[in-house]
Amino acid sequence: MQYRTLGRTGVQVSTLALGAMNFGAIGRTSQDEATALVDAALAAGINVIDTADMYSRGESEEMVGRAIAGRRDDIVLATKANMPMGDDRNHQGSSRRWLVTALDDSLRRLGVDHVDLYQIHRWDPVTSDEETLSALTDLQRAGKIRYFGSSTFPAYRIAQAQWAAREHRLSRYVTEQPGYSILQRGIESHVLPVTEEYGLGVLVWSPLASGWLSGAIRADREIATSRSGFMPERFDTDVPVNRAKLDAVEQLAKVAEQAGLTLIQLALGFVTAHPAVTSAIIGPRTMDHLHSQLAAADTVLTADVLDAIDAIVAPGLDLAPAEKHDTPPALLDPSLRRR
Repeated sequence: MQYRTLGRTGVQVSTLALGAMNFGAIGRTSQDEATALVDAALAAGINVIDTADMYSRGESEEMVGRAIAGRRDDIVLATKANMPMGDDRNHQGSSRRWLVTALDDSLRRLGVDHVDLYQIHRWDPVTSDEETLSALTDLQRAGKIRYFGSSTFPAYRIAQAQWAAREHRLSRYVTEQPGYSILQRGIESHVLPVTEEYGLGVLVWSPLASGWLSGAIRADREIATSRSGFMPERFDTDVPVNRAKLDAVEQLAKVAEQAGLTLIQLALGFVTAHPAVTSAIIGPRTMDHLHSQLAAADTVLTADVLDAIDAIVAPGLDLAPAEKHDTPPALLDPSLRRR
């Protein structure tokens, strides 16, 4: 396992991080299975576990808490807030009112007195940066969080939040967690240059592109029903953008084979090769998934392999632009761009 410094914090983290989104109802993972995954990940040298309050409505946090009991101090523990956690309209977002409550709820579910990294899951357009940063700074000073970061923020919002922290003399976001894979490279043109400018640690999610780069989705194989049942439109190969992804996967598989690598090793080695990336978050549902991804822990891609990838999916290109999660709200909601 390789380790890197998380931004400018001085904290050393593994280049692969264990994502716990599949713990619980989402991945149909039991407590015993989740604990076994945590045990194996820690034994392999992973020291970062990332979850969120909204994963299976808190169940993931509860399972992580039980799995790490007795060894919490050996783990860089990260969670997130902002997504809806009930029907009440104020049980979401990035207001002080909600974040104070949401963090206490997360700490209770995790069974800990603090988290190392508390992340705002998405940018909240109706809450000011000063409001959110002020609340996070107070929670940090209270000892409930060590650091805080953003997740899937547009580049201009990352820069704006850094300015707001300085303007109001508040603590700042020290990490960003964007989606990034060979098939979705858009952040190379906007987000990553900004994170490098401000010295942010970067923990990327979906490095296997929701399974497209796992080796399970190939031109000669039928996509499993369990996979197509989750956002089926993203796996329907009759959709042109998905056909483009499949064509890219076939070409990438040849590159991997010629390099003596699995497609997973190619995919994870690619994202961790970028100098702005600190760690890639893997989200195994089974022990087989975990072992296949751990095989990429020490993968270093050569320049010719990286050049071959660039020839298949150009730098800065998203093959599926509609699947981005950092699109400005006004581009999605007509009422925000019309009078």
